[in-house]
Amino acid sequence: MNPGAVQRGPVPPIRPEYDRVLAPFVEAPVERALPRAARLWQQDWLRKGLIIAALALIWEGLARWQDNDLLLPGFLATMSALADGLVDGELLDRVRISLAVLIQGYLAGIVLAFGLTTLAVSTQFGRDLLSTLTAMFNPLPAIALLPLALLWFGLGSGSLIFVLIHSVLWPMALNTYAGFQGVPETLRMTGRNYGLRGPSYVLRILIPAALPAILSGLKIGWAFAWRTLIAAELVFGAASGRGGLGWYIFQNRNELYTDRVFAGLVLVIVIGLVVENLIFSAFERLTVRRWGMAR
Repeated sequence: MNPGAVQRGPVPPIRPEYDRVLAPFVEAPVERALPRAARLWQQDWLRKGLIIAALALIWEGLARWQDNDLLLPGFLATMSALADGLVDGELLDRVRISLAVLIQGYLAGIVLAFGLTTLAVSTQFGRDLLSTLTAMFNPLPAIALLPLALLWFGLGSGSLIFVLIHSVLWPMALNTYAGFQGVPETLRMTGRNYGLRGPSYVLRILIPAALPAILSGLKIGWAFAWRTLIAAELVFGAASGRGGLGWYIFQNRNELYTDRVFAGLVLVIVIGLVVENLIFSAFERLTVRRWGMAR
């Protein structure tokens, strides 16, 4: 045997190739379309509409059982008063006044919250400042500051804007800061590697990554601002004789037009539903849901 020859192992047997003819697959179950009722029930607007309709029926039933329009007007009587207020333009004018003040205070609160949060994520002093201020002022009801606001800013929209800023600033800052704290470290390192610092780092890295928490803060701030404005207008309108939707409710309560009081309350609820289910839902659908950041 040649010592330089390479020894080979046993050669594996070669199996013959063949084609196996398979029978056509025709036993797959065919998915049947859902019944029309099931497809309709999957619509959010239908389920929510049924809930509202059920509440309206309960309301009307309680009112007829009570049989006292001064204490509890029925749903139909309230809708009639609401339609009258919208047709003659009084309610629309009151809503315009309230929303104009609300937008100013809401936007100012958002800007201040972002400024404070940007400082908090950039410096140790900013973090100490944010934690101290939120611990001090977040538990303080905004409406409790209205008497001081009337002394400082007088009988004008400045007083309402001041209490609105207070109601928006702290929950917005807390939610935004919590969202910034939850940003993954890999994204933070990416921003630093690109040389981002300060406001550019916040705008390009932190805000897009923390958008779900920021959106939650926007919703909470809106709810706080809207209810604070209505409550403040009850006091502010009584002091100055002017005001928006809250003053409309207060004035009709004094004149014992309970159906108009309920009409104003219904309009407050309707505006809240519209903002929540149209504006915020559309923004959420176009951003965090589209990007896969929320379910």
